[in-house]
Amino acid sequence: MAFRLKLVPDRSNFNFMKWRQVGFLFSALLTYVSLGILFTSGLNLGIDLKGGLMIEVRTMQTPDLGAMRAAVDGLNLGEAGMQQLGADNDVLLRLPQQPGGEQANQELAARVKVALEEVVGAVEYRRVEFVGPQVSGELIVNGALAVGLAITAMLAYIWIRFEWQFGIGTTMALVFDAVTTLGLFSLLQLEFNLPIIAAILTTIGYSMNDKVVIFDRVRENLRKYRSMPLIDLLNRSINDTLARTINTSFTTLIAVLALLFFGGDVLREFNLAMTWGVFIGTFSSMYIAVPALLYLSLNRGAVAREPSSAATPAASPAE
Repeated sequence: MAFRLKLVPDRSNFNFMKWRQVGFLFSALLTYVSLGILFTSGLNLGIDLKGGLMIEVRTMQTPDLGAMRAAVDGLNLGEAGMQQLGADNDVLLRLPQQPGGEQANQELAARVKVALEEVVGAVEYRRVEFVGPQVSGELIVNGALAVGLAITAMLAYIWIRFEWQFGIGTTMALVFDAVTTLGLFSLLQLEFNLPIIAAILTTIGYSMNDKVVIFDRVRENLRKYRSMPLIDLLNRSINDTLARTINTSFTTLIAVLALLFFGGDVLREFNLAMTWGVFIGTFSSMYIAVPALLYLSLNRGAVAREPSSAATPAASPAE
């Protein structure tokens, strides 16, 4: 006998719309709090977004990070970041931007190596990367532009495929997803770099897919239940797709959480952004994108209209 894991019943009947106002208020509050944290604390930009020097070294023995940090701090180079990578004897150093250009930073890397060898013995360079201020500034602009263009393109897609009310609701939800992710990174002061921008774009795409599935069911139900009150129809549409939403989120989280806990420090921030994005994307579908259709006076006739509608009898709401 096969075992089937059911995370939600086959035919659920949860009253999501009952909590739509609470969901909207919570979303607005979380957005304002995230923006406030961003403006007060800012983001902990990585080397690729603020410029600087990244040095990966391998020691011949298990390193003493405390002694290594003290040795680098003794060079008076500013606040340096240091963390172990996957192997016990691999260490990644991040140093702030130094005056003098790339040549000066190459000399700085040599000084760092000498200082480290004094406390941990022989050191092997694994990687040395220098990112100048002009390049980092361009990356910030391009990253923000990529997120903005992605949300705008999705707005246009939803608008064309459905109606403008669907597009506005989706845009509100996607902006909420992006802003709260930025707020989380600002609150925890986790390193924000290009992979995190990639994670935000990925979660926006994931969130968008979830909303399209629900919207397709909304459109289908508008054609099927012509006289059903809109609030009940939206509730039914979310419940109809709930099993798909939860199962997709659950299987995605299995993979993402495995990387979060076992992927090492290098992937930690990326997978945290992905994990947060799965949760917040599902929430924004149910309590921002769909309820927005109620507040934006959805034109039921325009959505339900199709060439074959005249030949298809309307189903009773009791079905």
